Amino acid sequence: MTQTLTIRRPDDWHLHLRDGAMLQAVLPETARHFGRAIIMPNLVPPVVTGADASAYRDRILAALPDTMQFEPLMTLYLTENTDPADVAAAHASGLIKAVKLYPAGATTNSSSGVANFDKVRGVLETMAEIGLPLCVHGEVTDAEIDIFDREAVFIDRILDPLRRATPGLRVVMEHITTANGVDYVKSNAADLGATITTHHLIINRNHILVGGIKPHYYCLPVAKREEHRLALRAAATSGDARFFLGTDSAPHTDPNKESACGCAGCFTATNTMSLLAHVFDEDGALDQLEAFASLNGPAFYGLPVNQGTLSLTRTEHPVHVPEKIETGDGPVTVFDPGFPVHWHVTA
Repeated sequence: MTQTLTIRRPDDWHLHLRDGAMLQAVLPETARHFGRAIIMPNLVPPVVTGADASAYRDRILAALPDTMQFEPLMTLYLTENTDPADVAAAHASGLIKAVKLYPAGATTNSSSGVANFDKVRGVLETMAEIGLPLCVHGEVTDAEIDIFDREAVFIDRILDPLRRATPGLRVVMEHITTANGVDYVKSNAADLGATITTHHLIINRNHILVGGIKPHYYCLPVAKREEHRLALRAAATSGDARFFLGTDSAPHTDPNKESACGCAGCFTATNTMSLLAHVFDEDGALDQLEAFASLNGPAFYGLPVNQGTLSLTRTEHPVHVPEKIETGDGPVTVFDPGFPVHWHVTA
């Protein structure tokens, strides 16, 4: 039976586009379906200043095909030397929509991140004053903390004290992966939100490890137990305005994924909307997909919703998705959920 769903054009509130040849290849995969995206600043070197963000935005727009409409929402990479005045000026000009906090060493290209949080208090206080959100990669990096516990420990040890010390700071807990993260968002005020990725709604840690290591399911934060995946699905499909889509789509070439020390990241830009429709349909929550993908994010960031629409149609024939995207840097494998998906983006 054919079924069609039309929603406001969605946004991606956490996206990696990289640069150069990779940017050229992967940008159309997002711009095909999404109106806007929060662009991650963890390039090498990172996007630290307003001037850096302006130059990166120009490169993104130059790579955008003439037939596509897409707005990159720029962010700055928080370092211990970030200048509060530069952040305020970049925000006042409309250039940036958030600042990104990476604990030093937490994930790809995070070596310039924050180790001593006392050194960034001035920036955080300025952000609270001007209403600029802080996007947080919520994991501790202490060697003695188990990798599956890093998010829960971060909430207790760093995030909650940081928020208490900076009243009014708007925070997005990015790519939450645990019931702990869901519960923390639900227990707090309206100045706290969270993004949830496509792949964390679909895989748990067994998918990565059972029957051999699956490098294209390896991501950071790493997928957790099934109970945590179910908590994420319940949050995403609930309609709660504090939860919204951030794919964390992260392209790495196959040689960099399929190596003795493989890179973390799942590339989901190509098929996210079909996958989300499958998940929400499976959970009997298709009526909440628009809120999660198109409405809740703009509301948190204080932006208007997109004027265009996107339609998805369910047919008996599964969606065909390319196994790989070819780039000038090498092939990038598209996330494979491991099951047929019947929701097609049709308009």
